[in-house]
Formats: sequence, C-alpha cells, structure tokens
Amino acid sequence: MTDPQPPDAWAPLRATTQARIGLGRSGDSLPTRRVLEFQAAHAAARDAVHEPLDVDGLLRRLRDLNVKGIDQPLRVRSRAASRGEYLRRPDLGRTPADLSGLPKVNADIAFVLADGLSPRALTDHAAGMVAALVAEFDGRYRIAPLVIATQARVALGDHIGQALGAATVLVLIGERPGLSVADSLGVYLTHRPRPGLTDADRNCISNIHPPDGLDYPAAASVAAALVAGARRLGRSGVALKNTTRAAIGAGRSATAPAETGRNTAAPRPSARPAAGSPRAPHGD
Repeated sequence: MTDPQPPDAWAPLRATTQARIGLGRSGDSLPTRRVLEFQAAHAAARDAVHEPLDVDGLLRRLRDLNVKGIDQPLRVRSRAASRGEYLRRPDLGRTPADLSGLPKVNADIAFVLADGLSPRALTDHAAGMVAALVAEFDGRYRIAPLVIATQARVALGDHIGQALGAATVLVLIGERPGLSVADSLGVYLTHRPRPGLTDADRNCISNIHPPDGLDYPAAASVAAALVAGARRLGRSGVALKNTTRAAIGAGRSATAPAETGRNTAAPRPSARPAAGSPRAPHGD
C-alpha cells in the first residue's frame, strides 16, 4: 500500500502565473512531468521563431474588420533574404528592400504589422489589436494604408513611416518568444519616424496576448494616450512619461502621458516594464 500524495501547496500560486514555480523534486532531479513541460515550451519558442508568417490568414482577419484602408494592406519586406539571414543579420531586418510601392499620404497614424521574432503572435493578435486601436482612436486621426512587413525588425517601421509621410508610426511586432509565452505581441510607437532613430526615441507596449497577457482594449488605451502625448510634445521615447498604467488599474480613464519631469502620479512599481516605457526591444 502506497502513502497518499500530500497536498500540493504550490498549486494555488501556479494557477496565478505562467512562471515556473514550485516544480517539486523527484530524487535529486525534477519530476519527469516538469522536465517534459520545459522541453515542450522550449520547442514551442523555437518553432515560433522559425514559423513563417501566415500572410493569407492575416489578410482574411484584417478584411473581416471591414475598416477602410485596413482591408487592403501594402506589402514590404526587409533586406534579409531568408529567415536564417534575418536571424544572423539583425541589421538587414531594419532596412527595407524596396519602398517604391508606398504612397505618400501624409497621414496622422501608420500601422506596420511586422512578423518580428514571433510571426505567430502577429497571426494570433494583430487583427484584434488593430481593431482595438481603430476603435480607441475613434476617427480622430487620418490613418495611412496598413503595411505588412516581413523579415522585419522594429526600426523598419521608421523607414515605412517616413515613406508614407505619417506623423506617428505604430509597429505591431511579434516579440521574442520565451519559455512561458511564444505569441506575445508588442506595439512600438515612434513620433516623426525617420531612419537613424534609436530605442530612446520609441515607446513600447509589451506582453499583449490575451487572456494571459495585456488585453487589446487596455493596450489600445495606453497607445492612444502615448499618441496624444507625442503629438502634444512633438516627440516620443524618453521624453514621454507614461501615467496610464495606474489610471487603467484604478478603473479611471487613461490620460495623455506627461513630459518627463512634471509632477504626475506615477504607476506602482512592477516586476514588468511599464506599458509605454522605452525599453530594449523584444521584437528587435
């Protein structure tokens, strides 16, 4: 007769996070189940990096939104000729192969859907995120024709935004997969986009992957506040101070980010980067 299994004290905590906690022991090692879960997560992350973007599937989802200018996206690819070259040469992913097909529309906002390091994230979340952004902007801005960029890094959006004549570019890009999440989407905002800008000139909203990560309406609310703040200040990146997270968490309307240095309510400290904060890009 075997002894009954003791209750798992970690189970309630594991249910609240995707992190690997309270894995247990089997002799001097981990239980086989936990080892297999780790290997499966590693395989999923590796596959997400190499999986090609399902452009046709993405186009169908965008057409289903029935939004003018969104239903017929333009296509751009970087100078990286293959996925292998894209991974080996990040610099090629930041520059376009050809932008001659992009019209100069002088719009307020441009959306760039970039495959980045997780094309799966774009396939799963881009259409929902675009729909939330369009709803949040509520006709206040002129939106350029949407662009789908493949073998793309974040900085490719600066070239595209300048070519379109957009005042602000929002790059929706698949973030680098991890062992907990392989389909996380990031939104990178650059005001007055042009080649040669750095990460300090951009703001990032990361970890968008409902239901476990940031949901589309919350991310769109942060993005709208950042756009309003960037237009008011005439710049983005470290010049903006995001105050939206505390407002969203308290159930209040998000306000436009303030200029750095002003006395504004700051969000509570968090283990994650604050949405909208400049940071090292997961999609780059």
